[in-house]
Amino acid sequence: MDLITIFPIIILFIIFIVIPGFRVVMQYQKGIVFTLGRYTSTRDAGLRWFIPYIQTMQKIDMRIMTVDVPKQEVMTKDNIPVNINAVVYFRVSNPENAVVEISDYILAVIQQSQSALKDVIGTNDLDTILSERKRIGIEIKNIVDLATEKWGVDIEAINVQEIELPEDMKRAMAKQAEAERNRRAMVIAAQGELESAQKMLEAAKTLEQSPVTIQLKTLQTIKDVSSSQSQTITLFPVDLINMLGKK
Repeated sequence: MDLITIFPIIILFIIFIVIPGFRVVMQYQKGIVFTLGRYTSTRDAGLRWFIPYIQTMQKIDMRIMTVDVPKQEVMTKDNIPVNINAVVYFRVSNPENAVVEISDYILAVIQQSQSALKDVIGTNDLDTILSERKRIGIEIKNIVDLATEKWGVDIEAINVQEIELPEDMKRAMAKQAEAERNRRAMVIAAQGELESAQKMLEAAKTLEQSPVTIQLKTLQTIKDVSSSQSQTITLFPVDLINMLGKK
C-alpha cells in the first residue's frame, strides 16, 4: 500500500478517532472515565485523551458549592409554626461515588437538608431556635453529612438564615420585651432609692455627733435659698430655742 493510499486513512483516523478523544479537565474538576459503560479511571486536571465510542468521560466539579434550602413551614416543639430556610455548603469528596451511586447529588443534598431541617426544628422550642441557631445548624449538618457520605459528598456547613414568626407571636414577644424593660427600670429606680436612703441615714448619724456641723449645714442651706432678694429669712439662735423648750 503506497503513501497516497495510507495518507487519507491517517487523516480520517485523526479526525474521527484521535481528535474526538481529547478533553480538557479544569483545575477544579475531575474526569470520570467509563469503558463500555463500566467505571475504569479518574482523570486529573489537564489535557486528557480517551478512546472515542468505547470510552466516555464525565466531568465533576470539586469546588465548594452553595445551595439554598427552600423556606419550610415547621412546627416547633412548643407548637409554634415558623417559616425557616437555610444555606448548605458542600463539596464532592469522592467523584466516582458522586457519579455512580446517585443520579443528581445536588438535588439529593437539598432534599436531605429539607428533611433534616424539619426534624431538628421540630425537636426544639422557639427560644432555643432563636438563641442557639449555630448549634442547630451544626446538628443539621451532622445528620445530612451522615446520609451523603455514601454518595461521595462532604457537607462543609449548614447555616440557618431566616426564621420568620407569625405576626401575633411577634407582637407577643414585643410586649414581653417591653415588660422586661419596665421591670428592670423599676428595679434600678428602687435600688437608687434604697442607696439614697442609706446615705441619708449615714449623714444624719454623722451630723448628730457634731452640733457645730449641723449649724454649718444650716448656714449653707440658708445661703443656697437666699439667692432671691424677694425672700426674708429670720434666724433664731439654737441655744435660745433649746432654753425656751426646757421652760
